[in-house]
Amino acid sequence: MKTKRMIDLAHIIRSKNSGPFELTLDVFFRTEEIYQQAKTRRVVNAALIKRLYGVTDEQILDIIYFDPVRAAKATIARPVASGAIEDTDVYGAQQHMPLLDVEVPWEEL
Repeated sequence: MKTKRMIDLAHIIRSKNSGPFELTLDVFFRTEEIYQQAKTRRVVNAALIKRLYGVTDEQILDIIYFDPVRAAKATIARPVASGAIEDTDVYGAQQHMPLLDVEVPWEEL
């Protein structure tokens, strides 16, 4: 099977805090067709998030596909609380970068 970079499938990929102890990663897909294939294939999944972010199953709090906005959302536990002395990204706004160039299995329809 061929692959595509996530950034070629999405028009927005972002991250943000969802509280001081959680981080949400959002992937907004370019078209309804791309979204439906991504959802069917579950291109944003636990294995991908574990590999990219070095988290365990227990640290993945949720992965959902949200039809109204054609997005996949993954919420993970932050390694340290937002604003803690060890924190390097208080807003969680820099954590989406590993998703940009990741190759996901993809077949053109």
